[in-house]
Amino acid sequence: MQENVIATAPSWRDHLLESTADVLRILERVKRVAVIGIKPAMVGGPAFYVPERMQQSGYEIIPVPVYYPDIQEILGAPIHRSLATISPPVDMVQLFRRPNDVPRHLDEILAHKPSVVWMQLGIRHAQVAEQLARAGIDVIQDRCVKVELDRIRR
Repeated sequence: MQENVIATAPSWRDHLLESTADVLRILERVKRVAVIGIKPAMVGGPAFYVPERMQQSGYEIIPVPVYYPDIQEILGAPIHRSLATISPPVDMVQLFRRPNDVPRHLDEILAHKPSVVWMQLGIRHAQVAEQLARAGIDVIQDRCVKVELDRIRR
């Protein structure tokens, strides 16, 4: 007797990644990362040293600072003021923005069509995450890339 197997279409919720295995799979897959909200070395903090650690681990970092209009490069890479000026497209957009500021980047992220959006530790936005997931973009929220990279190295 043959069992009837009903195939279900993937849900948009499948793009909301939470498991450590999913996170590590993403870190193995992506290569080019646009960091919205990156800060220069002189300011420091997680919005500088996390992308720096990623660059040291072999990721290509494309800086997209929100402030610092006089800065021309960060981590030795020329800065962009928008995802629209980045070509070829990045694999992942990493957000270092306060949760309330995340929605202002939604349209440009959707237009750029990265495969992943990563909201750094302490950053969650359910409505933006849902819209990204419904567009087929994998979303990671409230996790630190540096912590996850350190987990890989253990």
